[in-house]
Amino acid sequence: MSEQPSICHKCNEVIQLRIITALGKTWHPEHFVCKDCQCPITEATFNIKEGEPVCADCFVSNYSGVCHGCQRPILERTIKAMGETWHEECFLCSGPCKQQLAGSSFYEHDGRPYCRTDFEHLFAARCGKCKAPITENAIVALDAKWHRECFTCKKCQTPITTSSFVVEDNQPLCKACSD
Repeated sequence: MSEQPSICHKCNEVIQLRIITALGKTWHPEHFVCKDCQCPITEATFNIKEGEPVCADCFVSNYSGVCHGCQRPILERTIKAMGETWHEECFLCSGPCKQQLAGSSFYEHDGRPYCRTDFEHLFAARCGKCKAPITENAIVALDAKWHRECFTCKKCQTPITTSSFVVEDNQPLCKACSD
């Protein structure tokens, strides 16, 4: 019993000499070509599109996305964020830290990504007393936002927890200190 001859996937003829086996098929070397430009694929690695081989140049120009950060083709792992595609190493905080944001949560401001620390430092509302960023619930009074623990009487520093208080020099004053 003789072995079945190998048939070329492209021309359907028997392969007599050299043979290329790829993608579960057999080919004459001259028929193992890029599906787009029809040039022979001679590299050991190649790309696949629709089950057919594609050379590196055609893959870059016809199938790869472009990184929103660096404008170069994306050939490996990508990040999809804010409606754009990025290289992992290009998806960075737009604030001073410039840390990579791949795999972590981020905040968006004016179409740019920020880590939590830089976002709060640059854009969060500031407390009317301590001037630190407000990242949780705030008290809104006297044309400002306040941390709960910072909204205190100007004189005795007692937290003001009621909705009625007196104002002196645009600062809260508790009922006891206002008498």
